[in-house]
Amino acid sequence: MKTLWYYSFRILVKTGLFFYIKKIKVEGKANIPKKGAVLFAVNHPNALIDPLLVATTNRRMQHFLVRAASFKNPTIKKLLATLNLMPIYRIRDGVKELAKNEVIFNQCFSILKKGQALMIFPEGSHNIKRTVRPISKGFTRIVFGAIDEYPDLKVTVIPVGITYQNPSEYPTSVSIKYGEPIVVNDLYDTENIPAATLSLRTQVRDQLKNMVVHIPNDEKYHDTIDHLNNANVNYTEVHAVNKMISGGDIIPKHKKYHYWLPIKALIVLNSIIPWFIWKRIAKKVDEIEFVDTFRFGINVVTFPLFYGIQSWVVSLFFGWKIGLIYLGISLLLLLIYTKFESIPSKSIPE
Repeated sequence: MKTLWYYSFRILVKTGLFFYIKKIKVEGKANIPKKGAVLFAVNHPNALIDPLLVATTNRRMQHFLVRAASFKNPTIKKLLATLNLMPIYRIRDGVKELAKNEVIFNQCFSILKKGQALMIFPEGSHNIKRTVRPISKGFTRIVFGAIDEYPDLKVTVIPVGITYQNPSEYPTSVSIKYGEPIVVNDLYDTENIPAATLSLRTQVRDQLKNMVVHIPNDEKYHDTIDHLNNANVNYTEVHAVNKMISGGDIIPKHKKYHYWLPIKALIVLNSIIPWFIWKRIAKKVDEIEFVDTFRFGINVVTFPLFYGIQSWVVSLFFGWKIGLIYLGISLLLLLIYTKFESIPSKSIPE
C-alpha cells in the first residue's frame, strides 16, 4: 500500500512539474544502477524542488534525508513519513538533537541493506548561489557505516547536479545530470578512514563542479555572474557555460524574448483565486530558495481544484461538453505559457 501511495504521489508531482517547468533536461540516467544500494548525492540550490526533480526523473524509489525543521508539525510529519522522508538533525537544531541522528543512520543502513536508494544533499543546506559548496562528511558516515554493518554490501554513490535557468522564477528550465558511479567499497579503508572520507568527498565535489554551472566563490563571482546574465546565456547548457567561465570569454547573445502577455492576462483572470492565494503567501516567504517550493505546492493543489470547480459550474449552465472544452482550454493556455514564455537571466539575490 505504501508503494502504491508513493508512486501515485510521484505521478501527481511529475504532472505538476510538467505544467510548472518549461523544460527538464536529463542526462546520465544510464549511470544509475537498476538495482542495489545507491546513494544519490545532490547539490542543493532550490529547497524542496530539488528532491522532487530527482525523484521524478529516475525510476528508483527514493528515501530522502531532509532537515528536521520540516517535521515540526505532527500531521506533516506523518505525511512526510509515508513518502519516505526522514529528518536529519544539524547543530543549529540543538546539540541534544544530534543524538537522534544515530537512529536515522541505522534506518539508512537498513535501507541500503535492502538494496534501495537514498537521496542526500551533502552541501548540508540549500543556497541559490551558482557555486558548488564544500561537501560535508555526513553522507560518508552513512555509506561507510552501512558497509561496517553489512561487510558484503556493495554501495554506489551517484553525484547528481541540478542547474536552473532562473531559480525562483516561473517558468524556468532545469538541467539534471546523473554522474559517474562511485563504488564506495573501492575507497573504504578501515585503517585510514580520514583518507577514505576525503577521497569520497573530493570525488563527489569534482563531479558536481563539472555537472552544474560552477562559479568559484571568490572576489570575481559577482562580476562573472553579471557578465553571464548580460550575455543572456542558457545556464542549462552547463558545459558551454562552464567553458565560458574557465576561459573568461563570454560572448553576448542577441536577446530574443517571447512575451506571452495576453495569454498570461487570460490565465490570471481565469485563475484569480489561486493567483490571489499565492500573492498573499508569497509575502511571507522569507528565503528565496523556498519561493519555488511554496509556489509549486500551492499551484499543484489550487489550480486543479479551482479549474475543476469552474468547469463544473460551466457545465451546469452550458452542458458537460462545454465544461470539458473550458477545462481543456484552461489547461492548454497554462501549458502554452509555461513552455513558450522566456524569462531573461537576472542576478540572484543573496
